[in-house]
Amino acid sequence: MLEALNNILPQTQCGQCSFKGCRPYAEAIIEGEADINQCPPGGDLGIAKIAKLLGVQPKPLNTQFGEHKLKSVALIDEEVCIGCVKCIAACPVDAILGAAKFMHTVIVSECTGCELCIAPCPVDCITMQILDNPLSAPSNLHAKQRYEARLQRKGKEAVDKTERLRKQKERLASTQNQSSAT
Repeated sequence: MLEALNNILPQTQCGQCSFKGCRPYAEAIIEGEADINQCPPGGDLGIAKIAKLLGVQPKPLNTQFGEHKLKSVALIDEEVCIGCVKCIAACPVDAILGAAKFMHTVIVSECTGCELCIAPCPVDCITMQILDNPLSAPSNLHAKQRYEARLQRKGKEAVDKTERLRKQKERLASTQNQSSAT
């Protein structure tokens, strides 16, 4: 049931529903901690699909969580971008390319339109553009796969960092012990 519900959600990972992603929102619905109408990107169609899956009546989108918008993608004004990497860190599907102090760009075919990159940008160089063809947006499944791949990469990076720090601490302790012995 959880996977089926999660797969209905748009996989924007935007957090507008007040949860940190689509899967936590799906879990909350199943646990009775959230209502079925808290996902603005899913809109009325998403609510209807959730209601059908759960065997309940659909209800209108709760606008407390936002308004449904047409599918859109982020665009970065490359002339204004300062390469701060804050947008890269915010993107839940790794749809932004760039490096520190270099211009960034959005991989339009990967962008879910979550808008999470806008707020951290210190120079306001990111805007949202409505897609001419909503079918050109990544599928829910593709966006979910990119999000899960990012989570795995971030988890591995954390483990690697912990291991590097542990080894560094061991080397430092070993060096201090050798210095104390002489």
